[in-house]
Amino acid sequence: MSILHLPALALAALSLSPAGGTTNQAPSLTAAQLAGQRVVFAYPGPRPPRALIRRVKRGEAAGVVLFSRNLASTRALRRTLRRLQRAAGRSPVALPLLVMVDQEGGLVKRLPGGPDRSATEVGATGSRRAAFRDGRSAGWALRAAGANVDLAPVADVCRVEGALDRERRCYARRPAKVVRLAGAFAAGLRSRGVAATLKHFPGFGAARVNTDLAPVVIRTPRRRLRRIDERPFASLASRAGLVMLSTAAYPALDRLPAVFSRAVATGELRGRLRFAGVSVSDALDTPAVARFGGPGRLALRAARAGTDIVLFGRGYGAGATAANTLASRLRAGRLRRRAFLRSVKRVMALRASLGSGGRGQRNSTRVRESTTSPSLRVPATRRAKGSR
Repeated sequence: MSILHLPALALAALSLSPAGGTTNQAPSLTAAQLAGQRVVFAYPGPRPPRALIRRVKRGEAAGVVLFSRNLASTRALRRTLRRLQRAAGRSPVALPLLVMVDQEGGLVKRLPGGPDRSATEVGATGSRRAAFRDGRSAGWALRAAGANVDLAPVADVCRVEGALDRERRCYARRPAKVVRLAGAFAAGLRSRGVAATLKHFPGFGAARVNTDLAPVVIRTPRRRLRRIDERPFASLASRAGLVMLSTAAYPALDRLPAVFSRAVATGELRGRLRFAGVSVSDALDTPAVARFGGPGRLALRAARAGTDIVLFGRGYGAGATAANTLASRLRAGRLRRRAFLRSVKRVMALRASLGSGGRGQRNSTRVRESTTSPSLRVPATRRAKGSR
């Protein structure tokens, strides 16, 4: 049976064999293919580099993230994404790529189309219907281009003079209102077959500066952080396919940025909130985390914390370095294999649940017909050293 024919929950429930694979006896994935499931790649212009296309053909990429620089025209982008999806469908993994876009509305839009209003403007109306329409509008824009994941909505609770408040990117200063409107936006996305991403866990509303500009430390006490900032995520996590982890640090939970913190990425998100979907990093090629090392080291920190997917937004090279580093450490037994495979299965379940997007959906039949159900087995390795 094709992995695309398996319900996401059934896929997630597959048991691991003692050898580190699954009970399925189909051909195993290589370390490079497993590592690739945990990386989403960016590229610098309208055409993806040949190295990225080759990587997709080898089954060593979870997906791509798009920016305005990738758009020559909607038609050209759709052709490019169809080409990438065909390559993915013929790969050993043979699942639709995740195609991610920031399409929040207002000033934060990467593709032509809706929504025109910012989250703050929708918040001023207080209308769940308006939020739903904006989510649906964003879904139309993504599907028209061939994308299937929106890196939205912002589920952060605003603070006066906070960075997101100034940028008009959050719905409200009350958690209940954020839940109502962000939830409606996510429902609008789902109505168009696009996965929603709640961001930025465990809450970025109190930040005074954007992490794209500088390191950020949010000193909200733990009780308030959980009662106010985490509440929208706790209420909505079961209705969103993805949650984005913040690159800010929260000393009440851990000294490390959330994306590198096992206490946050695993303890708070998986343990306390019981989130079962895919976690993705905020962009890791920003000043917020530059002090923690290069792409390979950043990817290792995030993976060990329990972040499922790492995302680098500036170009292909950083993502390639991250994927290669994860693969080499996996081969050497320097990463916890069972935890690694759990992340891979979550990502593969999400990929299986999404079509290739827009007109590229026509390729999904070919994917289903050609897919075998790959196990998540890694060749035997030395016992992990230094893994957390």
